[in-house]
Amino acid sequence: MDYALTADQRLFAATTREFLAASVPLDVVRGLATAGVGFDREWWRRGAELGWTAPLVPEELGGGSVSSAPMADLALLAVEFGRACAPGPLVTTSAVLAGLAGERDRFAELVTAILSGETVAAWAYYEPGRGFAEAPERTVAVPVGDGFRVTGVKDRVECGDQAEMFLVPALGPDGPVQVVIPADTSGVAVTPMWTLDLVRRMATVEFDEVLVGPDAVVQSHPRAVRSALEAQEHVAAVLTAAESTGAAEHAFGLTVGWMFDRYTFGRPLASYQALKHRAADGKTALEACQATVWAAANTFGTDPTATAEAVGVAKSFVGGVTPELVQECVQIHGGIGVTWEHDLHLYLRRVTTGRAMYGTPEEHRRRLAALLDRKVA
Repeated sequence: MDYALTADQRLFAATTREFLAASVPLDVVRGLATAGVGFDREWWRRGAELGWTAPLVPEELGGGSVSSAPMADLALLAVEFGRACAPGPLVTTSAVLAGLAGERDRFAELVTAILSGETVAAWAYYEPGRGFAEAPERTVAVPVGDGFRVTGVKDRVECGDQAEMFLVPALGPDGPVQVVIPADTSGVAVTPMWTLDLVRRMATVEFDEVLVGPDAVVQSHPRAVRSALEAQEHVAAVLTAAESTGAAEHAFGLTVGWMFDRYTFGRPLASYQALKHRAADGKTALEACQATVWAAANTFGTDPTATAEAVGVAKSFVGGVTPELVQECVQIHGGIGVTWEHDLHLYLRRVTTGRAMYGTPEEHRRRLAALLDRKVA
Protein backbone atom coordinates (compact mmCIF):
# COMPACT_ATOMS: atom_id res chain seq x y z
CA MET A 1 0.00 0.00 0.00
CA ASP A 2 1.05 3.60 -0.61
CA TYR A 3 0.82 5.31 2.73
CA ALA A 4 1.98 8.63 1.24
CA LEU A 5 4.74 9.01 3.80
CA THR A 6 6.56 12.31 3.89
CA ALA A 7 10.32 12.40 3.35
CA ASP A 8 10.76 13.14 7.08
CA GLN A 9 8.63 10.13 8.04
CA ARG A 10 10.62 7.85 5.75
CA LEU A 11 13.86 9.15 7.24
CA PHE A 12 12.51 8.71 10.78
CA ALA A 13 11.55 5.08 10.11
CA ALA A 14 14.81 4.29 8.29
CA THR A 15 16.96 5.86 11.02
CA THR A 16 15.10 3.91 13.69
CA ARG A 17 15.47 0.66 11.76
CA GLU A 18 19.22 1.16 11.31
CA PHE A 19 19.71 2.10 14.95
CA LEU A 20 17.75 -0.91 16.21
CA ALA A 21 19.63 -3.28 13.87
CA ALA A 22 22.97 -1.97 15.11
CA SER A 23 22.17 -1.61 18.82
CA VAL A 24 19.75 -4.45 19.62
CA PRO A 25 20.20 -7.29 17.11
CA LEU A 26 18.45 -10.48 18.15
CA ASP A 27 21.49 -11.89 19.93
CA VAL A 28 21.43 -8.81 22.18
CA VAL A 29 17.68 -9.28 22.71
CA ARG A 30 18.33 -12.87 23.79
CA GLY A 31 21.05 -11.65 26.14
CA LEU A 32 18.73 -9.12 27.75
CA ALA A 33 16.16 -11.86 28.28
CA THR A 34 18.54 -14.33 29.90
CA ALA A 35 20.05 -11.57 32.03
CA GLY A 36 16.63 -10.72 33.42
CA VAL A 37 16.92 -7.10 32.24
CA GLY A 38 14.20 -5.69 30.04
CA PHE A 39 16.29 -2.97 28.42
CA ASP A 40 19.43 -0.91 28.88
CA ARG A 41 18.74 2.57 30.24
CA GLU A 42 21.54 4.26 28.33
CA TRP A 43 20.24 2.66 25.15
CA TRP A 44 16.77 4.10 25.84
CA ARG A 45 18.25 7.58 26.40
CA ARG A 46 19.98 7.35 23.02
CA GLY A 47 16.66 6.39 21.47
CA ALA A 48 15.02 9.40 23.12
CA GLU A 49 17.62 11.58 21.41
CA LEU A 50 16.41 10.14 18.08
CA GLY A 51 12.89 11.36 18.86
CA TRP A 52 11.19 8.23 20.19
CA THR A 53 9.54 10.08 23.08
CA ALA A 54 8.94 13.38 21.27
CA PRO A 55 5.80 13.07 19.08
CA LEU A 56 3.24 13.55 21.88
CA VAL A 57 5.22 16.34 23.59
CA PRO A 58 4.71 19.97 22.46
CA GLU A 59 7.59 21.85 20.91
CA GLU A 60 7.73 24.37 23.75
CA LEU A 61 8.78 21.52 26.05
CA GLY A 62 11.35 20.20 23.59
CA GLY A 63 9.21 17.66 21.76
CA GLY A 64 7.54 17.62 18.39
CA SER A 65 6.67 15.18 15.64
CA VAL A 66 8.25 14.83 12.20
CA SER A 67 4.87 15.33 10.52
CA SER A 68 1.49 16.82 11.31
CA ALA A 69 0.29 13.39 12.50
CA PRO A 70 2.12 12.50 15.75
CA MET A 71 0.38 9.15 16.18
CA ALA A 72 1.24 8.13 12.63
CA ASP A 73 4.89 8.88 13.42
CA LEU A 74 4.69 6.79 16.59
CA ALA A 75 3.02 3.95 14.69
CA LEU A 76 5.91 3.92 12.20
CA LEU A 77 8.28 3.71 15.15
CA ALA A 78 6.28 0.88 16.75
CA VAL A 79 6.37 -1.12 13.51
CA GLU A 80 10.18 -0.94 13.57
CA PHE A 81 10.19 -2.06 17.21
CA GLY A 82 8.12 -5.06 16.19
CA ARG A 83 10.44 -5.92 13.28
CA ALA A 84 13.40 -5.95 15.66
CA CYS A 85 11.59 -7.51 18.65
CA ALA A 86 13.08 -4.52 20.41
CA PRO A 87 12.80 -3.93 24.15
CA GLY A 88 11.95 -0.64 25.80
CA PRO A 89 8.99 1.25 27.27
CA LEU A 90 7.72 2.75 24.01
CA VAL A 91 4.04 1.85 24.51
CA THR A 92 3.72 2.55 28.22
CA THR A 93 5.72 5.80 28.05
CA SER A 94 3.57 7.06 25.18
CA ALA A 95 0.41 6.20 27.14
CA VAL A 96 1.70 8.18 30.13
CA LEU A 97 2.49 11.20 27.95
CA ALA A 98 -1.00 10.99 26.48
CA GLY A 99 -2.41 11.00 30.01
CA LEU A 100 -0.39 14.08 30.96
CA ALA A 101 -1.35 15.92 27.76
CA GLY A 102 -3.96 18.16 29.36
CA GLU A 103 -1.76 18.99 32.34
CA ARG A 104 1.61 19.58 30.67
CA ASP A 105 2.20 22.92 32.38
CA ARG A 106 1.80 21.48 35.87
CA PHE A 107 3.89 18.42 35.03
CA ALA A 108 6.43 20.11 32.72
CA GLU A 109 9.39 18.83 34.74
CA LEU A 110 8.18 15.23 34.60
CA VAL A 111 7.32 15.47 30.88
CA THR A 112 10.79 16.86 30.15
CA ALA A 113 12.43 14.04 32.12
CA ILE A 114 10.41 11.41 30.23
CA LEU A 115 11.20 13.15 26.93
CA SER A 116 14.95 12.97 27.57
CA GLY A 117 14.81 9.32 28.59
CA GLU A 118 16.16 10.11 32.05
CA THR A 119 12.88 9.00 33.65
CA VAL A 120 10.88 5.94 32.72
CA ALA A 121 7.20 6.35 33.54
CA ALA A 122 4.85 3.36 33.43
CA TRP A 123 1.08 3.32 33.15
CA ALA A 124 -0.24 1.22 36.05
CA TYR A 125 -3.54 0.49 34.37
CA TYR A 126 -4.66 -3.14 34.71
CA GLU A 127 -6.08 -4.58 37.92
CA PRO A 128 -5.94 -8.30 38.79
CA GLY A 129 -8.86 -10.21 37.32
CA ARG A 130 -10.09 -7.26 35.29
CA GLY A 131 -9.88 -6.64 31.58
CA PHE A 132 -9.19 -3.76 29.28
CA ALA A 133 -11.17 -0.52 29.51
CA GLU A 134 -12.75 -1.44 32.84
CA ALA A 135 -12.79 1.53 35.21
CA PRO A 136 -10.55 1.21 38.29
CA GLU A 137 -12.40 -0.53 41.08
CA ARG A 138 -9.90 -2.33 43.30
CA THR A 139 -7.39 0.51 43.59
CA VAL A 140 -9.00 3.09 45.85
CA ALA A 141 -8.09 6.74 46.46
CA VAL A 142 -9.42 8.02 49.80
CA PRO A 143 -9.36 11.82 50.23
CA VAL A 144 -6.80 13.11 52.74
CA GLY A 145 -6.77 16.91 52.86
CA ASP A 146 -6.25 18.09 49.28
CA GLY A 147 -4.68 14.77 48.28
CA PHE A 148 -5.42 11.07 48.51
CA ARG A 149 -4.37 7.87 50.23
CA VAL A 150 -4.06 5.20 47.51
CA THR A 151 -4.46 1.50 48.27
CA GLY A 152 -4.68 -1.38 45.80
CA VAL A 153 -2.84 -3.59 43.34
CA LYS A 154 -2.03 -3.11 39.66
CA ASP A 155 -0.70 -5.91 37.48
CA ARG A 156 0.58 -6.22 33.90
CA VAL A 157 2.41 -2.92 34.41
CA GLU A 158 4.71 -2.74 31.42
CA CYS A 159 8.34 -1.99 32.38
CA GLY A 160 7.12 -1.63 35.96
CA ASP A 161 10.32 -3.04 37.41
CA GLN A 162 12.41 -0.33 35.72
CA ALA A 163 10.10 2.65 36.12
CA GLU A 164 10.79 5.60 38.40
CA MET A 165 7.25 6.90 38.12
CA PHE A 166 3.76 5.42 37.82
CA LEU A 167 0.64 7.02 36.40
CA VAL A 168 -2.14 5.35 38.38
CA PRO A 169 -5.90 5.42 37.77
CA ALA A 170 -7.84 4.80 41.00
CA LEU A 171 -11.42 4.95 42.26
CA GLY A 172 -12.06 8.16 44.16
CA PRO A 173 -15.16 9.17 46.13
CA ASP A 174 -16.84 10.72 43.08
CA GLY A 175 -15.47 8.44 40.38
CA PRO A 176 -12.06 7.71 38.86
CA VAL A 177 -9.00 9.87 39.54
CA GLN A 178 -5.51 9.63 38.09
CA VAL A 179 -2.37 10.33 40.10
CA VAL A 180 1.40 10.25 39.66
CA ILE A 181 3.30 8.16 42.21
CA PRO A 182 7.12 7.82 42.33
CA ALA A 183 8.30 4.21 42.52
CA ASP A 184 10.38 4.93 45.64
CA THR A 185 7.41 6.26 47.64
CA SER A 186 6.79 4.58 50.97
CA GLY A 187 4.15 1.87 50.58
CA VAL A 188 4.94 1.06 46.93
CA ALA A 189 6.13 -2.52 46.23
CA VAL A 190 7.08 -3.75 42.76
CA THR A 191 7.27 -7.46 41.88
CA PRO A 192 8.36 -8.63 38.40
CA MET A 193 5.90 -10.94 36.64
CA TRP A 194 6.63 -13.84 34.29
CA THR A 195 5.81 -12.76 30.75
CA LEU A 196 5.76 -14.62 27.46
CA ASP A 197 7.68 -11.91 25.61
CA LEU A 198 11.31 -12.18 26.69
CA VAL A 199 11.97 -8.43 26.83
CA ARG A 200 8.55 -6.79 27.00
CA ARG A 201 8.46 -7.24 30.75
CA MET A 202 5.59 -6.71 33.18
CA ALA A 203 5.32 -6.22 36.92
CA THR A 204 2.79 -6.19 39.75
CA VAL A 205 2.73 -2.94 41.71
CA GLU A 206 1.14 -2.79 45.16
CA PHE A 207 0.10 0.47 46.82
CA ASP A 208 -0.29 0.22 50.59
CA GLU A 209 -1.88 3.43 51.87
CA VAL A 210 0.38 5.59 49.71
CA LEU A 211 -0.05 9.29 50.45
CA VAL A 212 -0.42 11.48 47.36
CA GLY A 213 -0.32 15.27 47.60
CA PRO A 214 -2.43 17.65 45.49
CA ASP A 215 0.54 18.38 43.22
CA ALA A 216 0.56 14.71 42.14
CA VAL A 217 -3.12 14.59 41.13
CA VAL A 218 -3.27 14.65 37.33
CA GLN A 219 -7.04 14.58 36.90
CA SER A 220 -9.71 14.37 39.62
CA HIS A 221 -12.91 15.31 37.78
CA PRO A 222 -14.50 12.04 36.54
CA ARG A 223 -15.20 13.40 33.06
CA ALA A 224 -11.59 14.59 32.63
CA VAL A 225 -10.28 11.25 33.89
CA ARG A 226 -12.46 9.25 31.51
CA SER A 227 -11.38 11.42 28.59
CA ALA A 228 -7.69 11.00 29.49
CA LEU A 229 -8.05 7.25 30.00
CA GLU A 230 -9.76 6.87 26.63
CA ALA A 231 -6.90 8.72 24.93
CA GLN A 232 -4.35 6.55 26.73
CA GLU A 233 -6.21 3.37 25.81
CA HIS A 234 -6.26 4.38 22.16
CA VAL A 235 -2.56 5.23 22.08
CA ALA A 236 -1.54 1.98 23.78
CA ALA A 237 -3.82 -0.15 21.58
CA VAL A 238 -2.66 1.35 18.27
CA LEU A 239 1.04 1.15 19.16
CA THR A 240 0.66 -2.46 20.27
CA ALA A 241 -1.13 -3.31 17.01
CA ALA A 242 1.63 -1.56 15.05
CA GLU A 243 4.30 -3.52 16.93
CA SER A 244 2.52 -6.79 16.21
CA THR A 245 2.23 -5.84 12.54
CA GLY A 246 5.96 -5.19 12.31
CA ALA A 247 6.77 -8.45 14.07
CA ALA A 248 4.48 -10.45 11.77
CA GLU A 249 5.96 -8.75 8.69
CA HIS A 250 9.47 -9.78 9.70
CA ALA A 251 8.44 -13.35 10.54
CA PHE A 252 6.68 -13.59 7.19
CA GLY A 253 9.77 -12.31 5.38
CA LEU A 254 11.92 -14.91 7.12
CA THR A 255 9.48 -17.60 6.03
CA VAL A 256 9.33 -16.55 2.39
CA GLY A 257 13.13 -16.59 2.28
CA TRP A 258 13.10 -20.07 3.83
CA MET A 259 10.59 -21.29 1.23
CA PHE A 260 13.00 -20.35 -1.56
CA ASP A 261 16.11 -21.69 0.19
CA ARG A 262 14.71 -24.98 1.48
CA TYR A 263 14.49 -27.83 -1.05
CA THR A 264 12.43 -30.99 -0.75
CA PHE A 265 12.20 -33.70 -3.42
CA GLY A 266 14.56 -31.60 -5.53
CA ARG A 267 12.33 -28.51 -5.57
CA PRO A 268 12.18 -25.38 -3.42
CA LEU A 269 9.25 -25.19 -1.02
CA ALA A 270 8.13 -22.00 -2.79
CA SER A 271 7.36 -24.02 -5.93
CA TYR A 272 4.54 -25.98 -4.29
CA GLN A 273 1.11 -24.58 -5.05
CA ALA A 274 -0.35 -25.21 -1.59
CA LEU A 275 2.43 -23.19 0.02
CA LYS A 276 2.05 -20.44 -2.57
CA HIS A 277 -1.58 -20.12 -1.54
CA ARG A 278 -0.64 -19.91 2.13
CA ALA A 279 1.95 -17.26 1.34
CA ALA A 280 -0.61 -15.28 -0.65
CA ASP A 281 -3.06 -15.45 2.26
CA GLY A 282 -0.33 -14.27 4.62
CA LYS A 283 0.61 -11.32 2.41
CA THR A 284 -3.04 -10.29 2.10
CA ALA A 285 -3.46 -10.44 5.87
CA LEU A 286 -0.37 -8.31 6.39
CA GLU A 287 -1.62 -5.68 3.95
CA ALA A 288 -4.88 -5.51 5.88
CA CYS A 289 -3.00 -5.19 9.20
CA GLN A 290 -0.95 -2.32 7.81
CA ALA A 291 -4.03 -0.60 6.42
CA THR A 292 -6.07 -0.79 9.63
CA VAL A 293 -3.19 0.40 11.82
CA TRP A 294 -2.38 3.27 9.48
CA ALA A 295 -6.04 4.29 9.27
CA ALA A 296 -6.37 4.25 13.07
CA ALA A 297 -3.17 6.22 13.64
CA ASN A 298 -4.31 8.92 11.24
CA THR A 299 -7.71 9.42 12.90
CA PHE A 300 -6.15 10.84 16.08
CA GLY A 301 -7.01 14.49 16.50
CA THR A 302 -10.22 14.18 14.50
CA ASP A 303 -13.63 12.96 15.63
CA PRO A 304 -13.30 10.97 18.90
CA THR A 305 -15.95 8.46 17.82
CA ALA A 306 -14.17 7.83 14.53
CA THR A 307 -10.93 7.35 16.42
CA ALA A 308 -12.53 4.86 18.81
CA GLU A 309 -13.98 2.89 15.91
CA ALA A 310 -10.73 2.84 13.93
CA VAL A 311 -8.69 1.82 16.99
CA GLY A 312 -11.13 -0.99 17.75
CA VAL A 313 -10.95 -2.27 14.17
CA ALA A 314 -7.15 -2.14 14.09
CA LYS A 315 -6.53 -3.81 17.44
CA SER A 316 -9.19 -6.50 17.02
CA PHE A 317 -8.08 -7.37 13.49
CA VAL A 318 -4.32 -7.32 14.11
CA GLY A 319 -4.66 -9.13 17.44
CA GLY A 320 -6.66 -11.88 15.79
CA VAL A 321 -4.59 -12.27 12.62
CA THR A 322 -0.93 -11.92 13.59
CA PRO A 323 -0.63 -14.85 16.04
CA GLU A 324 -2.21 -17.17 13.46
CA LEU A 325 0.06 -15.81 10.74
CA VAL A 326 3.24 -16.35 12.75
CA GLN A 327 2.04 -19.82 13.76
CA GLU A 328 1.75 -20.54 10.02
CA CYS A 329 5.33 -19.35 9.61
CA VAL A 330 6.46 -21.74 12.34
CA GLN A 331 4.61 -24.61 10.69
CA ILE A 332 6.12 -23.93 7.28
CA HIS A 333 9.59 -23.97 8.82
CA GLY A 334 8.91 -27.42 10.24
CA GLY A 335 10.90 -28.76 13.17
CA ILE A 336 13.53 -26.01 13.11
CA GLY A 337 10.79 -23.43 13.65
CA VAL A 338 10.08 -24.68 17.16
CA THR A 339 13.68 -24.68 18.39
CA TRP A 340 15.04 -22.15 20.87
CA GLU A 341 17.90 -21.31 18.53
CA HIS A 342 15.61 -20.13 15.73
CA ASP A 343 14.35 -16.55 15.84
CA LEU A 344 10.71 -17.27 15.03
CA HIS A 345 9.64 -17.95 18.59
CA LEU A 346 10.73 -14.41 19.56
CA TYR A 347 8.23 -13.00 17.08
CA LEU A 348 5.52 -15.44 18.10
CA ARG A 349 6.00 -14.33 21.70
CA ARG A 350 5.75 -10.68 20.68
CA VAL A 351 2.50 -11.00 18.70
CA THR A 352 0.89 -13.30 21.29
CA THR A 353 1.65 -10.78 24.02
CA GLY A 354 0.38 -8.02 21.75
CA ARG A 355 -2.89 -9.88 21.28
CA ALA A 356 -3.49 -9.92 25.04
CA MET A 357 -2.36 -6.41 25.98
CA TYR A 358 -4.54 -3.29 25.79
CA GLY A 359 -7.59 -5.18 24.68
CA THR A 360 -8.01 -8.62 23.19
CA PRO A 361 -9.84 -8.91 19.85
CA GLU A 362 -12.94 -10.03 21.75
CA GLU A 363 -12.84 -6.99 24.07
CA HIS A 364 -12.43 -4.55 21.19
CA ARG A 365 -15.24 -6.18 19.22
CA ARG A 366 -17.54 -5.73 22.20
CA ARG A 367 -16.56 -2.06 22.34
CA LEU A 368 -17.19 -1.71 18.62
CA ALA A 369 -20.62 -3.29 19.01
CA ALA A 370 -21.45 -0.83 21.78
CA LEU A 371 -20.31 2.10 19.63
CA LEU A 372 -22.45 0.93 16.73
CA ASP A 373 -25.41 0.37 19.03
CA ARG A 374 -25.15 3.97 20.28
CA LYS A 375 -24.97 5.19 16.68
CA VAL A 376 -28.11 3.29 15.72
CA ALA A 377 -29.94 4.48 18.81
